[in-house]
Amino acid sequence: MAVKISRQDALNYHSKGRPGKIEVVPTKETKTQRDLALAYSPGVAEPCLEIAADKEKVYSYTAKGNLVAVITNGTAVLGLGDIGPEAAKPVMEGKGILFKIFADIDVFDIELNTKDIDEFIDVVKALEPTFGGINLEDIKSPDCFEIEYRLRKELNIPVMHDDQHGTAIISGSALLNALEVVHKKIEMVRVVVSGAGASALSCAQLYVNLGVKQEHIIMIDRSGVIRKDRDGLNDYKKPFATDQDVHTLEQALKNADVFLGLSKGNIVTQAMVKTMAKNPIIFALANPDPEIPYNEALDARPDAVIATGRSDYPNQVNNALGFPFIFRGALDVRAQEINEAMKLAAVHALADLTKKPVPDIVNLAYGEKNITFGKEYIIPKLIDPRLLTTVAPAVAKAAIDSGVARRIIVDWDAYVIELSQRLGTDDAIMRIMVNKARRDPKRVVFSEADNYKILKAAQIVKDEGIAKPILLGPEKKIREIIEQNQLDLGQVPIIDPNSLDLEEGRTKYGDWFFDRRKRKGLTLYEARKLMRERNYYGAMMVLEGEADALISGLTRNYAQTIRPALQIIGTGTNVSRVAGMYIVLTKRGPLFFADCTINVSPSVEELVEITTLTARAVQQFNIQPRIAMLSYSNFGSTKGDEPERVAKAVQMLRQKYPGMIVDGEMQANFAFNTDLLKDNYPFCELIDGGANTLIFPNLSSGNIAYKMLQSLGVGEAIGPILLGLKKSVHILQLGSSVREIINMVTIAVIDAQSKK
Repeated sequence: MAVKISRQDALNYHSKGRPGKIEVVPTKETKTQRDLALAYSPGVAEPCLEIAADKEKVYSYTAKGNLVAVITNGTAVLGLGDIGPEAAKPVMEGKGILFKIFADIDVFDIELNTKDIDEFIDVVKALEPTFGGINLEDIKSPDCFEIEYRLRKELNIPVMHDDQHGTAIISGSALLNALEVVHKKIEMVRVVVSGAGASALSCAQLYVNLGVKQEHIIMIDRSGVIRKDRDGLNDYKKPFATDQDVHTLEQALKNADVFLGLSKGNIVTQAMVKTMAKNPIIFALANPDPEIPYNEALDARPDAVIATGRSDYPNQVNNALGFPFIFRGALDVRAQEINEAMKLAAVHALADLTKKPVPDIVNLAYGEKNITFGKEYIIPKLIDPRLLTTVAPAVAKAAIDSGVARRIIVDWDAYVIELSQRLGTDDAIMRIMVNKARRDPKRVVFSEADNYKILKAAQIVKDEGIAKPILLGPEKKIREIIEQNQLDLGQVPIIDPNSLDLEEGRTKYGDWFFDRRKRKGLTLYEARKLMRERNYYGAMMVLEGEADALISGLTRNYAQTIRPALQIIGTGTNVSRVAGMYIVLTKRGPLFFADCTINVSPSVEELVEITTLTARAVQQFNIQPRIAMLSYSNFGSTKGDEPERVAKAVQMLRQKYPGMIVDGEMQANFAFNTDLLKDNYPFCELIDGGANTLIFPNLSSGNIAYKMLQSLGVGEAIGPILLGLKKSVHILQLGSSVREIINMVTIAVIDAQSKK
């Protein structure tokens, strides 16, 4: 689904806190005078002298080998045109983020205030000592061709203009697979290209390199079909000029096998695609509006294989599938350039990856049991964790084989392991959860809807297709907040439990609640009165199937919020108690903490149940729980009631669940430090990978731990996630941010999906 973003939201995102999207973070200790003496004077002189004696050692002593410059002059920014270098900076910062999150590559964005080709080239050449690679971006055609060509010749580091080659590489892999799906030979197909800018020309050339015959390509620009009899063609368009008797896009598409659109939206009609050859391949890549909308193309030609640049349809051609991993491979072998062999290696690596079994984590994210190679899956999904470990090694190997690498990788298995360890899965897990929620959005009741942050979060989850909000509270006040803040909540239902119109429903709910609680001190009058309280009314809606999940707790204390859920919803089958879990997103990946919110001092049996509930929840994210049962003692090193309870719980868990990876009792530092475990406790179950799931011995320790990490900025905490309830009910932290509310709604939807 395409994400709906308001202008103000975008401006707020870029301006809040520290303006912009990037910062420089030290990678060495800088806390003491000794640290500073090593970092700068006098210690810094030693690496300087080493590099002066051997320039290659700059890769050993500086960040050059993992640093890419993203450079533009702002002459062709997205679809905005020549808006200048300052206006291009947000895009370049964004490109830097993609390099980092997908391939762990650091980026400086550089915006040059010049349209002079020679001046641009001179500046970039002067920057060569600083960077391991150059990513050219958003430079107008045809200047970009000459700039890239000359820089590739004159620099000894990899240079790539992603607007040209990124789209070419991704669509090239899609073309190979689409042709396989429709059983056509590449040397036989006729291709129509709409557009003649940098991307279109590069795509056409790459298709020729893959086997398409150049005379089988018809290219169309703003003036019509590029023909040999047209005057004024530049050197980049001339190779694709045709002498066929074709003058319009409509004529060109008759009996064509492949349409590649890199022009503008809605210029291809259903009538046009109906004239294409049997089993056509339609790549309508204009953004945000394709040359022909996906559904229209499919309706006109059900036999077509279709790709777009959009994420809300199958087969998204997204440059982020390529450039982070191509540069990763090039940097890791210190390639002198990114040559055709390396680009083709990326094409084939992406194409081959698509045919391999899709990891469960990707299926989970898209709500599919088994995504398989075919019409709706001809290129990998962007969240596929194998992209880095597949594309980067292929590019690195091609660089070595083609003679442009200055570093040779011998142990490829070790290199793949190194790549897989570069990235934690903190960001990835949230992207996966959001995708999973979108596949089957649920009705979520917001019991505190007379609050701006709740309404803002409700609008976002609605717009992004994560959930279908239901707002509880005084309708007049809610509508005033919506109007004052110009929120767009459309036809979202607003329900006021105090409304006279709901008297019958309240009575029905109250009578049910009285029947359940009549021998626990509740009168019929009190039961009916409680249904005027939003948390009780919302919980009843979920119980009765009028909603799928409940979110509350932003403005009320925890006990007030959880009590209605426990009294009305109750625990699931074979569950005797509820527990609370937090997901803490850290650089090393997500950590799962329990119990941090409910059980004050759990018994042995309660620790066993808390651990079991937590393990099941972690598995829902397609992560194998590696559980450390924490205490102040390591495997009996200190006596006491608490460590003994934890040790007994571990013993009981191993008896009940032989396949569970769990150990303890242990101190928290040992849970993460496998070297400590190997040296002191080589028998520990966690010795090979450390823990990702922590079970705390009491409420105090769990609550303190996650709040300290959160407050110190070590990790972002998502929760508390209630475990063990029959239905999906989740409680916000007091004063949660809009982002935290959205995260909790996402969790609530996934929980509701699993309990459906």
